Parts: sequence; C-alpha cells; structure tokens
Amino acid sequence: MNARTEPAPAGSDATARPPYVIARPPLVRELLLVAGLFLVYKFGRQLATGHTGEAFHNAQRVWDFERAVHLPGEGAVQSLLLHGDGLAHVANTYYAAVHFPATVAFLVWLYLRRPAHYVWARRVLAAVTAAALALHLLFPLAPPRMLAATGLVDTARVYGPSVYGDPTTDSLSNQFAAMPSLHFGWALMVAIGLIVATRSRWRRLWLLHPLLTLLVIVGTANHYWLDAIVATALLGLALAVVQVPHRTATTAGRARGELVPAQARSEEQALAGAGR
Repeated sequence: MNARTEPAPAGSDATARPPYVIARPPLVRELLLVAGLFLVYKFGRQLATGHTGEAFHNAQRVWDFERAVHLPGEGAVQSLLLHGDGLAHVANTYYAAVHFPATVAFLVWLYLRRPAHYVWARRVLAAVTAAALALHLLFPLAPPRMLAATGLVDTARVYGPSVYGDPTTDSLSNQFAAMPSLHFGWALMVAIGLIVATRSRWRRLWLLHPLLTLLVIVGTANHYWLDAIVATALLGLALAVVQVPHRTATTAGRARGELVPAQARSEEQALAGAGR
C-alpha cells in the first residue's frame, strides 16, 4: 500500500475534514466587511451631491443618445404600469423593498450553504459597487423622472411608496446617481451567482429577477436603459477579473456546495487510473 492509498491516521485532520471542505470565512469579519462597504458606498454617494446642473445636462445627453441609437423608449414600459394604480404601486414597492434585502439574503444563503461561492460573489459585488461609486462621482446623472423632456411620470411620487424625498432637501440619498443602476447590477449578479452555485434544472429561472428589476427601474422612471447597460458591462468586467470557483458534477449542490480543489481532483484521477 503506497502513500497515496494509505488511510489517514485516526483523529487526524484528514479524517476530520475531507480534502474538499471549504471553510467559511469568520462571520464577524464578514459582517464588519459588508457593513463597512455599505457605509463607504453611502458616504461616497453623499460626495456626489450638489451637482444639479451637471446631472441634468448629462441626463439630456443620455436621453438624446438613446434616441440617436434607437433604443426603445422608456415610456413604452411605463405605459404598461399606468393602466392601473395597483400595478404602479406594486412596481414602486418592488423597487423600494426587494433590491437590498434580496442581495443580503443571497449572500447569507451562500455563506451558509455555498461558502466558496460566497467569497467569489462578495468580491464581485464589492468590485461592481466600487466601480459604480466612481462613476457616480465622475458622471452625476438625473433620473428620467426628473427630466421634463422625457414626458415620464414619477410613479413613486404619484402612486407611492417612494424611497426618495424632495431632491433639494433629501440628505439621505444621492438622487443624481442614476448611472449605473446598482438595482439592476446587483439583481443580475444574484441571478448569475445562484445559477453558478446550484444544480437545479430550473436554476436559469433566477434570470427573471433581473428581468423584472429592469422593467421596474425603467417603468418607474428611476433609470434609463443605458444605466442597466453600463451596469451589465461593469459586472462583466468584475466577473472577468474575479475567478469563478470550479465545481464538479459530483460535488455541486451537495455538502453545502463544498468544492474539490484541483489537487484533490488530480489525486482522484490518479487513483481511478491505478484501478484500471
């Protein structure tokens, strides 16, 4: 019996923890990290306030560019919501109540059930959020609900509920940070993360979340189509930089999503070859 096939001594770390177990990051550290990122983002949004003239100038440029490249009008989506007060209210509620809780629930589930995917997803979300913050500072943008040229209705103000106050007195949020749309960027990452981390044949249905989010942010006149396009591009860059965890068909979806590292896989293949 050689070293490759010799059983591990009783009570050893190899017995207590199989080679494919991925340890979860320390919970307190992760809570502090996520809270810190959120506070930095909120503080950064405040730095972008006070650029009203530039934000409206950029809004007109974005609106004109979308028409020049023949993107569909945002009004076509909003007209669907304005068929009844109830539908507009549901869309406003979705915009206000789903964005942040859904992302938090996604991270918590990954942390508990797919620890390797959690680290990857958290890094991607952090990278996208940081890039979005930089763009908010460099390119303040008034949302279409504020731009008279769009002819769009501020559905949150008319039908409620609204998460924003008067732009001139609202000190809790930066309403001139429309591009990119983190509502859409985070929703798309949640869908991609769940598709990668699960094995269900229905997992691609998670893409309904960003699709519904897109219709909501456009229909409520909180974002332009271009805001979602830029968010998608930033997410694509983050996904290209941050390595996606490898998985095998035998381990994905099992044992809380614990993955087999390359070394363990090579040893398994060597054992399989020796037994032929």
